[in-house]
Amino acid sequence: MAVAFVFPGQGSQDVGMGRDLALTYKAAADVFAEVDEALGQKLSQIIWEGPKETLTLTENAQPALMAVSVAVMRVLEREKGFSLADKVKFVAGHSLGEYSALAAAGAFSLADTARLLRLRGQAMQKAVPVGQGAMTALLGVGIDAARKVAEAAAEGDVCQVANDNEPTQVVLSGHKSAIDRVPEAGKAFGVRRAIPLPVSAPFHCALMQPAADAMAEALAKVEVKKPAVPVVANVLAAPISDPDEIRRRLVEQVTGTVRWRECVLYMAANGITDVYEIGSGKVLSGLAGRIDKALKAMPVGTPADIDAALAGLV
Repeated sequence: MAVAFVFPGQGSQDVGMGRDLALTYKAAADVFAEVDEALGQKLSQIIWEGPKETLTLTENAQPALMAVSVAVMRVLEREKGFSLADKVKFVAGHSLGEYSALAAAGAFSLADTARLLRLRGQAMQKAVPVGQGAMTALLGVGIDAARKVAEAAAEGDVCQVANDNEPTQVVLSGHKSAIDRVPEAGKAFGVRRAIPLPVSAPFHCALMQPAADAMAEALAKVEVKKPAVPVVANVLAAPISDPDEIRRRLVEQVTGTVRWRECVLYMAANGITDVYEIGSGKVLSGLAGRIDKALKAMPVGTPADIDAALAGLV
């Protein structure tokens, strides 16, 4: 058995996530307290009590999801004696989850990760005026057809592949005018459905360049250590460990495609048999099985999940 830990991205947030962890384990409670202190805000109260609209705001959802993921890791390592470096071959995270993966592997401090994600969320929101950008999920086609749809719908506007999630689900991002043309453009390329996503900004496309510039400036000032295990980077679908490259790839990630399908295929091709989704929800667990049916995947976000996971990990 060879293990990878993966970390969820935006959309996996849920009011109440992580509360049972914090009530059950001091190591988890300490994570939420440290994130609150780093941000100068009771983010934990929003995570556990809502309202949902406030938690869903990008600047809150990003550090919130990271906090839950790191809380699970702290319980595994500090209360259960689990060693990431000894037991896990790769870590990876979907979009903001890449920051969670890096924090879990010791590349960033928890406080720095929280502040980086707060800034990332704010910068992404500010990059494009509300209403000018949009995202849509294409169902029934893969990456090659999705690129053709994006090209056909662009008509001089920005329209790009944002997320290559699995063989039949690809997300496009760009100007709202272009995204509005996607359903019609998709008919010629076999798109079964185009589902508009409830997002406040067009993530992972060229319109995010102001946010990429902000992250480049912030990352240049933060200490980055070599991670305890290789991190499979979104924009490369290959592992990285060098601190300077980590900074560079995180900046590229803001405007670049999240190559999640390829990240999972890379890990499977390099021996991974079991994927554990660390944090809230089970989106990545579902994707893993659709990308490679041989992979076993398990979400780990509650005290009961942790006990079940440890039974297989030890």
